[in-house]
Amino acid sequence: MRPLFLVLLTALATSAQAADLQPKTVAAFDRYVQATERRMADPAEPFLRVDGLPEAQRKAALAALGKGEFVIDSLKTTDAGRNIDIPDGLIHHWVGVVFVPGANVNQAVALLQDYDQHGVIYKPNVARSKLIERDGDRFKIYLRFFMKKIRTGVVNSEHEALFTRNGPDRASSRIYSTRIAQVDEPDTTNEREMPVGRDDGYIWRLNSYWRFLERDKGVYVQCESITLSRDFPFGTGWILKPFTMSIPRDTLSFTLDTTRKWLQGRTGAK
Repeated sequence: MRPLFLVLLTALATSAQAADLQPKTVAAFDRYVQATERRMADPAEPFLRVDGLPEAQRKAALAALGKGEFVIDSLKTTDAGRNIDIPDGLIHHWVGVVFVPGANVNQAVALLQDYDQHGVIYKPNVARSKLIERDGDRFKIYLRFFMKKIRTGVVNSEHEALFTRNGPDRASSRIYSTRIAQVDEPDTTNEREMPVGRDDGYIWRLNSYWRFLERDKGVYVQCESITLSRDFPFGTGWILKPFTMSIPRDTLSFTLDTTRKWLQGRTGAK
């Protein structure tokens, strides 16, 4: 049996080979998103996922949120009760929520819409940010993501965001990636974008759905994210999948916790 470090080196070398994003993978991701959005649009769906938990779990979650913690969980969407197969790809589906006492919906939405400052607010996960275009509640934005696990990954990405005011005490947004390109040798004179859809495949698509609810003398901020990444060849997945699959969860945790801290700083909330 080869030493573990040799197995790891072999796996890393395999992962360094570019993966091609296939039309069938995109089609399966789109099907997964459509099924998820049907669930979100269901009138029986609670605005905050925590409110749909059994009462004992709901109370425990709200108590944790009140202490400044965040509640996060993985999700899995099915289509008519059947699993949705993602050929040559992996779906990472997470939802999390934080509570900011003393803050309100308008302040939370304003923070999320401050795209020119996201490179400051969400650093180091967001290395650069820029508002490309705004038309009312519709935004086109640029974000450079920085990810580091076994290897460092940097991507340039563009997104379209739509914010909706759902009532006097609540708002929501949905944000779709429209272009994601991995950056080779970032921040050097040799920096270049790899061909879209032919790269390490750590992130090929990213959808996020935000909900803001003013209640309990503060605001609840929830984010549900659906990320598409590559799958790994047989024999290397047992090493690389756990790291790849941890990136979306860690990113969402960081984003929610940072949102809470910045809102507290802007509002003076304790």
